[in-house]
Amino acid sequence: MSSAHRTLAILAFTQIASWGSLYYGITILGPALGAELGWRNELVYGAYSWSLILSGLAATPAGALLDRHGGRAVMGLGSLLGAFGMLLLAGTQSVPVYFVAWTILGFAMALTLYEAAFATINREFGWDARQLISTLTLFGGFASTVFWPLTMRLDGAIGWRATCVAYAALHLFVCLPLHLCLPRRAHGSATPANESGAVGAVADLDLRTALRHPAFWKLACAFAVNALIFSALAVHLIPMLKDFGHGAAAAVTMAALIGPAQVAGRIAERVWFRDAPPANIGRLAFAAMPAGLLAIGLWAEHQWAAGLFCVLLGASNGVLTIVRGTVPQQMFGRRHYGAIAGAMAGPSLLARAAGPLLTAALLGAGVPGRMLLLVFLVCAVLSLLCFLSALQAKRRAAIMDAPL
Repeated sequence: MSSAHRTLAILAFTQIASWGSLYYGITILGPALGAELGWRNELVYGAYSWSLILSGLAATPAGALLDRHGGRAVMGLGSLLGAFGMLLLAGTQSVPVYFVAWTILGFAMALTLYEAAFATINREFGWDARQLISTLTLFGGFASTVFWPLTMRLDGAIGWRATCVAYAALHLFVCLPLHLCLPRRAHGSATPANESGAVGAVADLDLRTALRHPAFWKLACAFAVNALIFSALAVHLIPMLKDFGHGAAAAVTMAALIGPAQVAGRIAERVWFRDAPPANIGRLAFAAMPAGLLAIGLWAEHQWAAGLFCVLLGASNGVLTIVRGTVPQQMFGRRHYGAIAGAMAGPSLLARAAGPLLTAALLGAGVPGRMLLLVFLVCAVLSLLCFLSALQAKRRAAIMDAPL
Protein backbone atom coordinates (compact mmCIF):
# COMPACT_ATOMS: atom_id res chain seq x y z
CA MET A 1 0.00 0.00 0.00
CA SER A 2 1.38 3.43 -0.97
CA SER A 3 2.05 6.08 1.67
CA ALA A 4 -0.86 8.18 0.39
CA HIS A 5 -3.32 5.29 0.55
CA ARG A 6 -2.10 4.25 4.00
CA THR A 7 -2.47 7.79 5.31
CA LEU A 8 -5.93 8.08 3.77
CA ALA A 9 -7.04 4.77 5.31
CA ILE A 10 -5.80 5.80 8.76
CA LEU A 11 -7.43 9.23 8.67
CA ALA A 12 -10.67 7.90 7.18
CA PHE A 13 -11.18 5.61 10.17
CA THR A 14 -10.03 8.08 12.81
CA GLN A 15 -12.13 10.91 11.36
CA ILE A 16 -15.28 8.78 11.52
CA ALA A 17 -14.42 7.71 15.08
CA SER A 18 -13.44 11.20 16.27
CA TRP A 19 -16.39 13.05 14.72
CA GLY A 20 -18.77 10.31 15.80
CA SER A 21 -17.71 10.19 19.46
CA LEU A 22 -16.55 13.75 20.18
CA TYR A 23 -18.95 15.80 18.07
CA TYR A 24 -22.09 13.75 17.38
CA GLY A 25 -22.29 11.57 20.50
CA ILE A 26 -23.80 14.25 22.77
CA THR A 27 -26.92 14.37 20.58
CA ILE A 28 -27.83 10.86 21.78
CA LEU A 29 -26.20 10.84 25.21
CA GLY A 30 -27.32 14.33 26.30
CA PRO A 31 -30.94 13.48 27.26
CA ALA A 32 -29.91 10.46 29.36
CA LEU A 33 -27.09 12.42 31.00
CA GLY A 34 -29.39 15.32 31.86
CA ALA A 35 -32.12 13.03 33.18
CA GLU A 36 -29.78 11.13 35.51
CA LEU A 37 -28.06 14.22 36.89
CA GLY A 38 -31.17 16.42 36.94
CA TRP A 39 -29.63 19.07 34.70
CA ARG A 40 -31.43 21.37 32.27
CA ASN A 41 -30.67 21.18 28.54
CA GLU A 42 -29.05 24.63 28.67
CA LEU A 43 -26.40 23.22 31.00
CA VAL A 44 -25.96 19.90 29.22
CA TYR A 45 -25.47 21.46 25.79
CA GLY A 46 -23.92 24.69 27.05
CA ALA A 47 -20.80 22.80 28.09
CA TYR A 48 -20.70 21.21 24.66
CA SER A 49 -20.92 24.67 23.05
CA TRP A 50 -18.08 25.73 25.35
CA SER A 51 -15.96 22.89 23.93
CA LEU A 52 -16.61 24.13 20.38
CA ILE A 53 -15.54 27.64 21.39
CA LEU A 54 -12.32 26.28 22.88
CA SER A 55 -11.75 24.20 19.75
CA GLY A 56 -11.97 27.38 17.68
CA LEU A 57 -9.58 29.26 19.96
CA ALA A 58 -7.12 26.38 19.88
CA ALA A 59 -7.24 25.95 16.09
CA THR A 60 -4.35 28.33 15.33
CA PRO A 61 -1.79 26.93 17.82
CA ALA A 62 -2.89 23.42 16.85
CA GLY A 63 -2.22 24.24 13.19
CA ALA A 64 1.21 25.63 14.04
CA LEU A 65 2.05 22.41 15.92
CA LEU A 66 0.92 20.37 12.91
CA ASP A 67 3.16 22.45 10.61
CA ARG A 68 6.12 21.81 12.89
CA HIS A 69 5.60 18.24 14.05
CA GLY A 70 3.06 16.65 11.70
CA GLY A 71 -0.05 14.63 12.41
CA ARG A 72 1.77 11.64 13.90
CA ALA A 73 2.53 13.42 17.18
CA VAL A 74 -0.22 16.05 17.27
CA MET A 75 -3.18 13.89 16.30
CA GLY A 76 -1.83 11.18 18.61
CA LEU A 77 -1.94 13.71 21.45
CA GLY A 78 -5.50 14.53 20.42
CA SER A 79 -6.45 10.86 20.79
CA LEU A 80 -4.98 10.81 24.30
CA LEU A 81 -6.96 13.92 25.23
CA GLY A 82 -10.09 12.38 23.70
CA ALA A 83 -9.68 9.25 25.82
CA PHE A 84 -9.03 11.24 29.01
CA GLY A 85 -11.95 13.60 28.37
CA MET A 86 -14.34 10.73 27.72
CA LEU A 87 -13.27 8.96 30.92
CA LEU A 88 -13.80 12.17 32.86
CA LEU A 89 -17.21 12.59 31.22
CA ALA A 90 -18.13 9.03 32.20
CA GLY A 91 -17.40 9.78 35.85
CA THR A 92 -19.16 13.15 35.94
CA GLN A 93 -21.15 13.87 39.10
CA SER A 94 -20.85 17.66 39.32
CA VAL A 95 -21.05 20.68 37.03
CA PRO A 96 -17.35 21.69 37.42
CA VAL A 97 -16.13 18.20 36.45
CA TYR A 98 -18.56 18.18 33.52
CA PHE A 99 -17.14 21.46 32.19
CA VAL A 100 -13.56 20.28 32.71
CA ALA A 101 -14.37 17.16 30.68
CA TRP A 102 -15.73 19.21 27.80
CA THR A 103 -12.78 21.59 28.05
CA ILE A 104 -10.42 18.66 27.46
CA LEU A 105 -12.65 17.33 24.68
CA GLY A 106 -12.63 20.77 23.03
CA PHE A 107 -8.84 20.64 22.78
CA ALA A 108 -9.10 17.05 21.54
CA MET A 109 -11.40 18.21 18.72
CA ALA A 110 -8.88 20.88 17.68
CA LEU A 111 -6.19 18.19 17.40
CA THR A 112 -8.18 15.42 15.69
CA LEU A 113 -11.02 16.70 13.48
CA TYR A 114 -10.99 17.91 9.87
CA GLU A 115 -8.67 20.91 10.26
CA ALA A 116 -6.01 18.71 11.84
CA ALA A 117 -6.46 15.98 9.23
CA PHE A 118 -6.29 18.50 6.36
CA ALA A 119 -3.11 20.04 7.80
CA THR A 120 -1.59 16.57 8.14
CA ILE A 121 -2.37 15.71 4.53
CA ASN A 122 -1.09 19.06 3.24
CA ARG A 123 2.14 18.72 5.20
CA GLU A 124 2.78 15.18 4.05
CA PHE A 125 1.69 15.43 0.41
CA GLY A 126 1.85 19.12 -0.47
CA TRP A 127 0.24 20.02 -3.77
CA ASP A 128 -0.95 16.43 -4.21
CA ALA A 129 -3.25 16.85 -1.21
CA ARG A 130 -6.45 17.97 -2.92
CA GLN A 131 -7.70 14.57 -4.08
CA LEU A 132 -6.83 13.02 -0.72
CA ILE A 133 -8.80 15.73 1.11
CA SER A 134 -11.73 15.25 -1.24
CA THR A 135 -11.74 11.49 -0.68
CA LEU A 136 -11.32 11.85 3.08
CA THR A 137 -14.43 14.03 3.36
CA LEU A 138 -16.43 11.25 1.66
CA PHE A 139 -15.58 8.93 4.55
CA GLY A 140 -16.00 11.63 7.20
CA GLY A 141 -19.51 12.29 5.95
CA PHE A 142 -20.60 8.92 7.32
CA ALA A 143 -19.65 9.72 10.94
CA SER A 144 -23.18 10.58 12.03
CA THR A 145 -24.63 7.73 9.93
CA VAL A 146 -22.45 5.24 11.81
CA PHE A 147 -22.29 6.75 15.29
CA TRP A 148 -25.85 7.94 15.92
CA PRO A 149 -27.27 4.39 15.65
CA LEU A 150 -24.19 2.94 17.40
CA THR A 151 -24.43 5.41 20.28
CA MET A 152 -28.16 4.77 20.60
CA ARG A 153 -27.62 1.01 20.81
CA LEU A 154 -24.79 1.34 23.33
CA ASP A 155 -26.75 3.80 25.45
CA GLY A 156 -29.74 1.44 25.50
CA ALA A 157 -27.61 -1.61 26.30
CA ILE A 158 -25.00 -0.33 28.79
CA GLY A 159 -25.96 3.27 29.62
CA TRP A 160 -24.39 6.60 28.79
CA ARG A 161 -21.50 6.33 31.27
CA ALA A 162 -20.31 2.96 29.95
CA THR A 163 -20.73 4.29 26.39
CA CYS A 164 -18.32 7.12 27.23
CA VAL A 165 -15.87 4.55 28.63
CA ALA A 166 -16.18 2.53 25.41
CA TYR A 167 -15.42 5.65 23.37
CA ALA A 168 -12.44 6.42 25.62
CA ALA A 169 -11.13 2.94 24.82
CA LEU A 170 -11.73 3.59 21.12
CA HIS A 171 -9.51 6.68 21.25
CA LEU A 172 -6.82 5.08 23.38
CA PHE A 173 -6.53 1.64 21.84
CA VAL A 174 -7.55 2.25 18.22
CA CYS A 175 -7.20 5.91 17.18
CA LEU A 176 -3.94 6.54 19.07
CA PRO A 177 -2.05 3.57 17.53
CA LEU A 178 -3.41 4.48 14.09
CA HIS A 179 -2.29 8.11 14.41
CA LEU A 180 1.15 6.90 15.48
CA CYS A 181 1.33 5.01 12.17
CA LEU A 182 1.07 8.22 10.11
CA PRO A 183 4.14 9.02 7.94
CA ARG A 184 7.15 10.68 9.53
CA ARG A 185 8.25 12.72 6.49
CA ALA A 186 6.61 14.78 3.79
CA HIS A 187 6.10 13.27 0.32
CA GLY A 188 4.41 16.19 -1.48
CA SER A 189 5.09 17.66 -4.89
CA ALA A 190 6.76 21.03 -5.05
CA THR A 191 4.46 23.06 -7.28
CA PRO A 192 0.72 23.65 -7.39
CA ALA A 193 -1.81 24.15 -10.12
CA ASN A 194 -2.86 27.77 -10.31
CA GLU A 195 -6.44 28.91 -10.71
CA SER A 196 -6.43 28.34 -14.43
CA GLY A 197 -5.26 24.77 -13.93
CA ALA A 198 -1.65 25.33 -15.02
CA VAL A 199 1.26 24.61 -12.74
CA GLY A 200 2.73 27.70 -11.20
CA ALA A 201 4.41 29.06 -8.11
CA VAL A 202 2.42 30.16 -5.09
CA ALA A 203 4.24 32.19 -2.46
CA ASP A 204 4.40 30.47 0.94
CA LEU A 205 3.13 33.18 3.28
CA ASP A 206 3.70 32.85 7.02
CA LEU A 207 0.82 33.40 9.44
CA ARG A 208 1.73 37.00 10.26
CA THR A 209 1.88 37.96 6.58
CA ALA A 210 -1.35 36.11 5.81
CA LEU A 211 -3.14 37.92 8.65
CA ARG A 212 -2.21 41.24 7.04
CA HIS A 213 -3.65 40.15 3.70
CA PRO A 214 -7.23 41.34 3.07
CA ALA A 215 -8.02 38.08 1.29
CA PHE A 216 -7.48 36.15 4.54
CA TRP A 217 -10.11 38.05 6.48
CA LYS A 218 -12.62 38.04 3.65
CA LEU A 219 -12.19 34.29 3.29
CA ALA A 220 -12.45 33.76 7.06
CA CYS A 221 -15.63 35.86 7.14
CA ALA A 222 -17.16 33.91 4.25
CA PHE A 223 -16.54 30.55 5.94
CA ALA A 224 -17.67 31.81 9.38
CA VAL A 225 -21.00 33.24 8.17
CA ASN A 226 -21.70 30.08 6.22
CA ALA A 227 -20.90 27.92 9.28
CA LEU A 228 -23.21 30.01 11.47
CA ILE A 229 -26.13 29.59 9.06
CA PHE A 230 -25.62 25.85 8.64
CA SER A 231 -25.23 25.12 12.36
CA ALA A 232 -28.30 27.22 13.19
CA LEU A 233 -30.47 25.49 10.62
CA ALA A 234 -29.13 22.02 11.47
CA VAL A 235 -30.58 22.43 14.96
CA HIS A 236 -33.75 24.45 14.27
CA LEU A 237 -34.78 23.32 10.80
CA ILE A 238 -37.32 20.65 11.77
CA PRO A 239 -39.32 22.94 14.13
CA MET A 240 -39.24 25.68 11.47
CA LEU A 241 -40.56 23.30 8.80
CA LYS A 242 -43.38 22.33 11.15
CA ASP A 243 -44.20 26.00 11.66
CA PHE A 244 -44.45 26.37 7.87
CA GLY A 245 -47.24 23.79 7.86
CA HIS A 246 -45.35 20.57 7.10
CA GLY A 247 -46.23 17.49 9.14
CA ALA A 248 -43.73 16.02 11.59
CA ALA A 249 -42.96 13.03 9.37
CA ALA A 250 -42.49 15.22 6.29
CA ALA A 251 -40.26 17.67 8.20
CA VAL A 252 -38.02 14.88 9.46
CA THR A 253 -37.87 13.27 6.01
CA MET A 254 -36.89 16.53 4.31
CA ALA A 255 -34.30 17.37 6.99
CA ALA A 256 -32.86 13.87 6.58
CA LEU A 257 -31.95 14.79 2.99
CA ILE A 258 -29.15 17.04 4.27
CA GLY A 259 -26.78 14.19 5.20
CA PRO A 260 -27.01 12.28 1.90
CA ALA A 261 -26.80 15.59 0.01
CA GLN A 262 -23.49 16.36 1.75
CA VAL A 263 -22.06 13.04 0.61
CA ALA A 264 -23.57 13.44 -2.88
CA GLY A 265 -21.98 16.88 -3.22
CA ARG A 266 -18.59 15.48 -2.28
CA ILE A 267 -18.98 12.58 -4.71
CA ALA A 268 -19.89 15.03 -7.50
CA GLU A 269 -16.79 17.10 -6.70
CA ARG A 270 -14.63 13.98 -6.64
CA VAL A 271 -16.01 12.45 -9.86
CA TRP A 272 -16.95 15.36 -12.14
CA PHE A 273 -15.03 18.37 -10.82
CA ARG A 274 -11.80 16.81 -9.60
CA ASP A 275 -9.71 18.85 -12.07
CA ALA A 276 -11.62 22.12 -11.60
CA PRO A 277 -9.75 24.89 -9.73
CA PRO A 278 -10.72 24.97 -6.04
CA ALA A 279 -11.80 28.60 -6.38
CA ASN A 280 -14.42 27.64 -8.99
CA ILE A 281 -15.73 24.84 -6.76
CA GLY A 282 -15.97 27.39 -3.97
CA ARG A 283 -18.01 29.78 -6.09
CA LEU A 284 -20.59 27.06 -6.77
CA ALA A 285 -20.72 25.89 -3.16
CA PHE A 286 -21.15 29.38 -1.73
CA ALA A 287 -23.84 30.19 -4.30
CA ALA A 288 -25.88 27.07 -3.48
CA MET A 289 -26.93 28.22 0.00
CA PRO A 290 -28.54 31.56 -0.98
CA ALA A 291 -30.26 29.80 -3.88
CA GLY A 292 -31.80 27.30 -1.45
CA LEU A 293 -32.75 30.00 1.06
CA LEU A 294 -34.44 31.99 -1.70
CA ALA A 295 -36.49 28.96 -2.71
CA ILE A 296 -37.73 28.17 0.78
CA GLY A 297 -38.19 31.85 1.61
CA LEU A 298 -40.58 32.30 -1.31
CA TRP A 299 -42.36 28.94 -1.22
CA ALA A 300 -41.88 27.67 2.35
CA GLU A 301 -45.27 25.92 2.40
CA HIS A 302 -44.42 23.77 -0.64
CA GLN A 303 -42.63 20.49 0.02
CA TRP A 304 -40.62 20.69 -3.20
CA ALA A 305 -39.13 24.02 -2.12
CA ALA A 306 -38.32 22.79 1.37
CA GLY A 307 -36.81 19.60 -0.05
CA LEU A 308 -34.77 21.55 -2.60
CA PHE A 309 -33.51 23.79 0.18
CA CYS A 310 -32.40 20.81 2.27
CA VAL A 311 -30.56 19.28 -0.69
CA LEU A 312 -28.78 22.54 -1.57
CA LEU A 313 -27.95 23.19 2.08
CA GLY A 314 -26.39 19.75 2.45
CA ALA A 315 -24.54 19.82 -0.86
CA SER A 316 -23.18 23.29 -0.16
CA ASN A 317 -21.89 22.33 3.28
CA GLY A 318 -20.44 19.06 2.02
CA VAL A 319 -18.44 20.69 -0.76
CA LEU A 320 -17.38 23.66 1.39
CA THR A 321 -15.62 21.22 3.70
CA ILE A 322 -13.35 20.40 0.75
CA VAL A 323 -13.01 24.06 -0.23
CA ARG A 324 -12.01 24.91 3.34
CA GLY A 325 -9.18 22.39 3.07
CA THR A 326 -7.92 23.34 -0.40
CA VAL A 327 -8.41 27.06 -1.06
CA PRO A 328 -6.16 28.32 1.78
CA GLN A 329 -3.29 26.25 0.41
CA GLN A 330 -3.95 27.53 -3.10
CA MET A 331 -4.01 31.15 -1.95
CA PHE A 332 -1.33 31.28 0.75
CA GLY A 333 0.96 28.32 0.05
CA ARG A 334 1.61 25.09 1.93
CA ARG A 335 4.60 25.68 4.22
CA HIS A 336 2.53 27.35 6.96
CA TYR A 337 -0.79 25.84 5.94
CA GLY A 338 -1.65 24.43 9.35
CA ALA A 339 -1.30 27.74 11.21
CA ILE A 340 -3.08 29.73 8.49
CA ALA A 341 -5.92 27.24 8.06
CA GLY A 342 -6.26 26.99 11.84
CA ALA A 343 -6.50 30.76 12.20
CA MET A 344 -9.07 30.81 9.41
CA ALA A 345 -11.06 27.97 11.00
CA GLY A 346 -11.21 29.68 14.40
CA PRO A 347 -14.00 32.15 13.52
CA SER A 348 -15.95 29.35 11.78
CA LEU A 349 -15.82 27.13 14.85
CA LEU A 350 -16.94 30.01 17.07
CA ALA A 351 -19.75 30.77 14.62
CA ARG A 352 -20.75 27.11 14.60
CA ALA A 353 -21.12 27.22 18.38
CA ALA A 354 -22.99 30.54 18.34
CA GLY A 355 -25.43 29.75 15.50
CA PRO A 356 -27.92 27.54 17.38
CA LEU A 357 -27.87 29.76 20.49
CA LEU A 358 -28.39 32.97 18.50
CA THR A 359 -31.22 31.43 16.49
CA ALA A 360 -32.91 30.12 19.63
CA ALA A 361 -32.74 33.61 21.14
CA LEU A 362 -34.28 35.20 18.02
CA LEU A 363 -37.07 32.61 17.81
CA GLY A 364 -37.68 32.96 21.53
CA ALA A 365 -38.00 36.73 21.07
CA GLY A 366 -40.84 36.14 18.60
CA VAL A 367 -38.99 36.63 15.30
CA PRO A 368 -41.04 34.77 12.62
CA GLY A 369 -39.35 31.86 10.89
CA ARG A 370 -39.76 33.41 7.45
CA MET A 371 -38.13 36.64 8.65
CA LEU A 372 -35.25 34.62 10.07
CA LEU A 373 -34.80 32.91 6.70
CA LEU A 374 -34.65 36.36 5.07
CA VAL A 375 -31.90 37.36 7.49
CA PHE A 376 -30.04 34.15 6.68
CA LEU A 377 -30.48 34.84 2.94
CA VAL A 378 -28.88 38.28 3.29
CA CYS A 379 -26.04 36.76 5.32
CA ALA A 380 -25.53 33.97 2.74
CA VAL A 381 -25.30 36.51 -0.08
CA LEU A 382 -22.75 38.51 1.93
CA SER A 383 -20.82 35.28 2.50
CA LEU A 384 -20.71 34.64 -1.25
CA LEU A 385 -19.60 38.23 -1.92
CA CYS A 386 -16.85 37.93 0.71
CA PHE A 387 -15.53 34.80 -0.98
CA LEU A 388 -15.57 36.40 -4.43
CA SER A 389 -13.89 39.52 -3.03
CA ALA A 390 -11.18 37.38 -1.39
CA LEU A 391 -10.39 35.78 -4.73
CA GLN A 392 -10.17 39.21 -6.35
CA ALA A 393 -7.96 40.56 -3.57
CA LYS A 394 -5.55 37.65 -3.91
CA ARG A 395 -5.51 37.99 -7.70
CA ARG A 396 -4.73 41.72 -7.48
CA ALA A 397 -1.95 41.04 -4.98
CA ALA A 398 -0.46 38.40 -7.29
CA ILE A 399 -0.46 40.85 -10.18
CA MET A 400 1.19 43.57 -8.08
CA ASP A 401 3.85 41.17 -6.83
CA ALA A 402 4.63 39.79 -10.30
CA PRO A 403 8.00 40.81 -11.76
CA LEU A 404 7.87 43.44 -14.52
